[in-house]
Amino acid sequence: MTDGALLVIGDVVTDVVARHGSPVTAGTDTAADIVLRPGGSGANTAAWAASLGAEVHLLARLGYDSSEWHATELIKTGVNPHFSVDPAHPTAVVIAMVDKSGERSMLTNRGAGGLISEADWDPALLDGVAMLHLSGYVLFAEAGLRLARRAMADAAAAGVAISVDPASTGPLRDFGVERFIRETAAAGLVIPNLDEALLLSGAATATRAAVLLSETYGTAVVKLGAGGALAAVDGEVVATAEGVSAEVVDSTGAGDAFAAGFLAATLLGSAKQAALEAGCRAGAACVAQVGGRPRYGLDLNRLYPIHTD
Repeated sequence: MTDGALLVIGDVVTDVVARHGSPVTAGTDTAADIVLRPGGSGANTAAWAASLGAEVHLLARLGYDSSEWHATELIKTGVNPHFSVDPAHPTAVVIAMVDKSGERSMLTNRGAGGLISEADWDPALLDGVAMLHLSGYVLFAEAGLRLARRAMADAAAAGVAISVDPASTGPLRDFGVERFIRETAAAGLVIPNLDEALLLSGAATATRAAVLLSETYGTAVVKLGAGGALAAVDGEVVATAEGVSAEVVDSTGAGDAFAAGFLAATLLGSAKQAALEAGCRAGAACVAQVGGRPRYGLDLNRLYPIHTD
């Protein structure tokens, strides 16, 4: 695959990132460095892929409170945004509490992003597109699920390849593993992290999970964090990559960055091995900074301005 754009359908989120050096204690204050960042799994993937040289379009639903800011931030990274603005709901917000190891715990309000629907879809979005990538979060609300079904059907009919990121084990488990696999059957590529891969496959190891998922989807790429990644095609592991050394500051968006690196490299003509390595490099670059998006010259700890009503 060497020609065509990437279309991402996913969430745009206002991330409030709180880095704390000591455990959060209930009922009292915990000191933290707090910064505001643009985020969202779908938007992060789109931004990283665009920064790595792919032509990228993003379909998302924003809220009345910060749509201009989010659109500007995405355009700066090279993404072509296709947004609807919800007049009654704010943009999704995530409060990410990041401990000194870089691990994060999140409080989430999906806001307008949870209301994206088939009404936001236009088949013309597939013009010039070689790959449709779906963030799993889109499927976890009924309106978004209908949108995903329509988009995947149109993509399949147009000969556009489809990939899916399962998003997160919690909502994935609530949605139902068998249901998720059934609803994403049109996808030829799945990109889970290790926990998601084990949950989806019922396997005990990353290798076995990749093999089983590739028998279902055709291609499975399992993200292993600092351990790298592996890819399986039609029941056989075809490539592995070691992780890239990095000082972990914040793990927010690392999986999105990996997916972007893999997809961008694939669209630009790389084979599986090189695409895995590109994904690992992008993931390592992401964890070495605060927030889940690529940077474009701003200081890592700068508090972003944000437009509100």
